[in-house]
Amino acid sequence: MAASAPVAVTLPWARPDGKPVTKRLLFVRPDGKGAVRRTDFNTRLWKSALVAAGVIPPAEPGKRHTAAREHGMHALRLFYASVLLDAGENIKALSTSSEGRARVAMDKVYLGRPSGLDGPQTAQS
Repeated sequence: MAASAPVAVTLPWARPDGKPVTKRLLFVRPDGKGAVRRTDFNTRLWKSALVAAGVIPPAEPGKRHTAAREHGMHALRLFYASVLLDAGENIKALSTSSEGRARVAMDKVYLGRPSGLDGPQTAQS
Protein backbone atom coordinates (compact mmCIF):
# COMPACT_ATOMS: atom_id res chain seq x y z
CA MET A 1 0.00 0.00 0.00
CA ALA A 2 2.97 2.30 0.51
CA ALA A 3 3.97 1.89 -3.15
CA SER A 4 0.40 2.11 -4.48
CA ALA A 5 -1.71 4.12 -2.08
CA PRO A 6 -5.52 3.85 -2.20
CA VAL A 7 -7.22 6.26 -4.59
CA ALA A 8 -10.25 8.34 -3.61
CA VAL A 9 -13.09 7.63 -6.03
CA THR A 10 -16.55 9.18 -5.94
CA LEU A 11 -19.37 7.08 -7.37
CA PRO A 12 -23.16 6.96 -7.05
CA TRP A 13 -24.21 4.76 -4.13
CA ALA A 14 -26.66 1.82 -4.39
CA ARG A 15 -27.96 2.73 -7.87
CA PRO A 16 -26.78 4.71 -10.92
CA ASP A 17 -28.65 7.86 -9.84
CA GLY A 18 -27.86 7.44 -6.13
CA LYS A 19 -26.14 9.92 -3.84
CA PRO A 20 -22.41 10.23 -4.68
CA VAL A 21 -20.15 8.64 -2.07
CA THR A 22 -16.36 8.86 -1.91
CA LYS A 23 -14.37 5.76 -0.94
CA ARG A 24 -10.66 5.04 -0.98
CA LEU A 25 -10.08 2.10 -3.30
CA LEU A 26 -6.96 -0.02 -3.37
CA PHE A 27 -7.82 -1.54 -6.73
CA VAL A 28 -8.80 0.92 -9.43
CA ARG A 29 -8.97 1.00 -13.21
CA PRO A 30 -5.63 1.45 -15.00
CA ASP A 31 -6.34 5.16 -15.54
CA GLY A 32 -6.99 5.55 -11.77
CA LYS A 33 -10.35 7.19 -12.41
CA GLY A 34 -12.78 4.62 -11.15
CA ALA A 35 -13.55 1.33 -9.51
CA VAL A 36 -12.58 -1.91 -11.17
CA ARG A 37 -15.50 -3.19 -13.20
CA ARG A 38 -16.55 -6.83 -13.21
CA THR A 39 -15.43 -7.14 -16.84
CA ASP A 40 -11.96 -5.67 -16.29
CA PHE A 41 -10.32 -8.93 -15.26
CA ASN A 42 -11.63 -10.72 -18.33
CA THR A 43 -10.81 -8.01 -20.85
CA ARG A 44 -7.53 -6.71 -19.44
CA LEU A 45 -5.88 -9.72 -17.78
CA TRP A 46 -7.50 -12.99 -18.80
CA LYS A 47 -7.48 -12.26 -22.55
CA SER A 48 -3.84 -11.12 -22.34
CA ALA A 49 -2.94 -14.39 -20.60
CA LEU A 50 -4.70 -16.37 -23.36
CA VAL A 51 -2.75 -14.44 -25.99
CA ALA A 52 0.54 -15.08 -24.17
CA ALA A 53 -0.29 -18.81 -23.99
CA GLY A 54 -1.08 -18.90 -27.71
CA VAL A 55 -4.73 -19.85 -27.16
CA ILE A 56 -6.15 -16.81 -28.97
CA PRO A 57 -4.61 -14.28 -31.37
CA PRO A 58 -3.78 -10.76 -30.20
CA ALA A 59 -6.45 -8.13 -30.70
CA GLU A 60 -5.98 -5.80 -33.63
CA PRO A 61 -4.40 -2.48 -32.59
CA GLY A 62 -7.02 -0.16 -31.14
CA LYS A 63 -9.66 -2.91 -31.05
CA ARG A 64 -10.94 -5.33 -28.43
CA HIS A 65 -10.48 -9.08 -28.56
CA THR A 66 -13.15 -10.93 -30.47
CA ALA A 67 -15.93 -11.84 -28.07
CA ALA A 68 -16.13 -15.60 -27.63
CA ARG A 69 -17.77 -17.32 -24.70
CA GLU A 70 -15.32 -20.21 -24.95
CA HIS A 71 -12.44 -17.81 -24.22
CA GLY A 72 -14.00 -15.99 -21.29
CA MET A 73 -14.14 -16.68 -17.58
CA HIS A 74 -17.24 -18.79 -18.15
CA ALA A 75 -15.04 -21.40 -19.89
CA LEU A 76 -12.72 -21.48 -16.88
CA ARG A 77 -15.70 -22.02 -14.61
CA LEU A 78 -16.90 -24.91 -16.78
CA PHE A 79 -13.40 -26.42 -16.82
CA TYR A 80 -13.26 -26.26 -13.03
CA ALA A 81 -16.63 -27.97 -12.67
CA SER A 82 -15.66 -30.63 -15.23
CA VAL A 83 -12.46 -31.44 -13.35
CA LEU A 84 -14.35 -31.84 -10.10
CA LEU A 85 -17.03 -34.03 -11.68
CA ASP A 86 -14.36 -36.15 -13.36
CA ALA A 87 -12.66 -36.59 -9.97
CA GLY A 88 -15.90 -38.03 -8.61
CA GLU A 89 -17.29 -34.95 -6.89
CA ASN A 90 -21.04 -34.98 -6.36
CA ILE A 91 -22.78 -32.43 -8.59
CA LYS A 92 -24.75 -31.06 -5.62
CA ALA A 93 -21.57 -30.70 -3.58
CA LEU A 94 -20.03 -28.49 -6.29
CA SER A 95 -22.16 -25.61 -5.09
CA THR A 96 -21.81 -26.25 -1.37
CA SER A 97 -19.15 -27.70 0.89
CA SER A 98 -16.65 -29.44 -1.39
CA GLU A 99 -13.78 -26.99 -0.88
CA GLY A 100 -11.19 -29.50 0.40
CA ARG A 101 -12.01 -32.13 -2.22
CA ALA A 102 -12.00 -29.42 -4.90
CA ARG A 103 -8.43 -28.42 -4.02
CA VAL A 104 -7.29 -32.03 -4.15
CA ALA A 105 -8.96 -32.57 -7.55
CA MET A 106 -7.41 -29.42 -9.04
CA ASP A 107 -3.99 -30.31 -7.62
CA LYS A 108 -4.19 -33.69 -9.33
CA VAL A 109 -4.96 -32.06 -12.68
CA TYR A 110 -2.16 -29.49 -12.52
CA LEU A 111 0.42 -31.72 -10.85
CA GLY A 112 -0.29 -34.65 -13.17
CA ARG A 113 -1.23 -37.08 -10.41
CA PRO A 114 -3.57 -39.96 -11.17
CA SER A 115 -7.04 -39.29 -9.84
CA GLY A 116 -7.30 -42.54 -7.86
CA LEU A 117 -10.88 -43.37 -7.07
CA ASP A 118 -13.44 -42.28 -9.60
CA GLY A 119 -17.17 -42.08 -9.31
CA PRO A 120 -19.64 -41.15 -6.60
CA GLN A 121 -17.78 -43.03 -3.88
CA THR A 122 -15.04 -40.37 -4.00
CA ALA A 123 -17.43 -37.66 -2.86
CA GLN A 124 -18.58 -39.90 -0.03
CA SER A 125 -15.10 -40.36 1.45
